Amino acid sequence: MAGIADILYVRFRVPDLETEQRFLDDFGMATYLHEGRLFARGTDANPYIYSAEEGEAAFLGLGFEALSEADLERIAAIDGVAIEDIDAPGGGRMARLKDPDGVPVDVVFGIEKPEPLSLPKRQPLNFGDRRLRLGDRVAFDGPAQCVKRLGHCVINVTDFRTSEAWYKDRFGLLTSDEVYMGSEEQVLGAFMRCNRGERYVDHHTLFLVGSGQPEFNHAAFEVADWDTLMLGHDTLRKGGYEHRWGVGKHLLGSQVFDYWKGPHGFTLEHFTDGDLFNEASGSHKAPFEQLLGSHWGPEGSP
Repeated sequence: MAGIADILYVRFRVPDLETEQRFLDDFGMATYLHEGRLFARGTDANPYIYSAEEGEAAFLGLGFEALSEADLERIAAIDGVAIEDIDAPGGGRMARLKDPDGVPVDVVFGIEKPEPLSLPKRQPLNFGDRRLRLGDRVAFDGPAQCVKRLGHCVINVTDFRTSEAWYKDRFGLLTSDEVYMGSEEQVLGAFMRCNRGERYVDHHTLFLVGSGQPEFNHAAFEVADWDTLMLGHDTLRKGGYEHRWGVGKHLLGSQVFDYWKGPHGFTLEHFTDGDLFNEASGSHKAPFEQLLGSHWGPEGSP
């Protein structure tokens, strides 16, 4: 059963919108204020991938895009939730659910898509066995960094199996990697992806971690390539922001990663070059050590 196409946005409350906007600008998003709320988009065709309202710092939830209006109606009916108009740029309709820990989870459809933003011109890479950039110099046109889209969200949950069943029953998510501690029976959590049939999707759209304490862990935003990620790293370092983890390449999902803590305590990640799976890719089990390990770069966690 498929139900969602992708993750669309994360929502927060922060005490200082101006400070948060400055961080998001430095992080590589295009920000704007709308009716007292802060919105930020990437270069892909979505009006926002992040939103914040003013108040005491808190994670307010996340949003997924339904594959069809029928999927939106089916998902809303599971919990008997009304479908309402969205009061945000792009309009559309949504059902606001609450997961087992009370986290608001929006399912949306019909948002009006803006035109994609122009990406900086990039030259091809020269590999040891494939020389693709001939007679040209490397140049970086446009912004120092450029977020494309929201790729995934990681949430700590009270009970992993309860939350896993809730998200899978409604959204048809597939497990890519299940992470265990000690023995395979001691499951900590799982990386889960959208089910788009033969179409390839990100290794994970949602990662649930059974920590026993529900809270926001981090949200990850895709950038165009390795150079863009490193330009972003340099910009954020010079801006004096708190670096959390990276730069490295994950064992699970293979993303090149770089984690930063924003001014109100929420961790955001830049990533590029992640694995792409489809329905036939199956699922795997991995020990906890692989979660914190990397192909290269520092071990640790965000």
